[in-house]
Amino acid sequence: MEENLVVHRGFLYAAPMLVLGVTGGIGMGKSMSAELLRRRNVPVVDTDVIAREVVEPGEPALEEIVATLGKAALDPSGHLHRAEVARRVFSNPSLREKLEAILHPRIRERWLAQTLAWRSQGHRLAAVIIPLLFETHAEKECNATACVACSPQTQQSRLLARGWTPEQISQRLAAQWPTSKKVEGADFLIWTESCIDVHAAQLQRVLQALSEQVS
Repeated sequence: MEENLVVHRGFLYAAPMLVLGVTGGIGMGKSMSAELLRRRNVPVVDTDVIAREVVEPGEPALEEIVATLGKAALDPSGHLHRAEVARRVFSNPSLREKLEAILHPRIRERWLAQTLAWRSQGHRLAAVIIPLLFETHAEKECNATACVACSPQTQQSRLLARGWTPEQISQRLAAQWPTSKKVEGADFLIWTESCIDVHAAQLQRVLQALSEQVS
């Protein structure tokens, strides 16, 4: 029993819980994996959602971004001008590193706090969707990792269907690990080339394997 006790800020928790880190390339099905996990009553936190929350007006991160990129980083309503920021940082690796230094620590703090809350509530399994899981070394905070992947051709067609240009796709792919490297680093592979039912069946096998570890 003692090895399952968790102490944080003076509080003692006795709730063994596994954290599954889900990663993958852009357009490869991470959001669908999150939805399928929620349907199976697995609590999920998506770091893309957190990334939007930490740059809301009034947040310190937004002020730091403006100080770094200038007032052009804001739209007329005072919110982050996402298209303009993306245009600048994905064509300038130095600026992208500065932006990541502002955002990544805040994002990590929030998702770690969320998993800690779930642990204290007695959950046995939780998932975190982290596109840059390996790039930010977040796998160290997870008990297992899964990479959601598809072929480069399918990825390209999905992103083009979203309205992305080939240049935008190329820039964003260059900012992440190659999919093959993510697959190699993950404990599980979820191949999303086929239909949602096949995706769901693979995910269910992952959950079964993890449930055996906490049973």
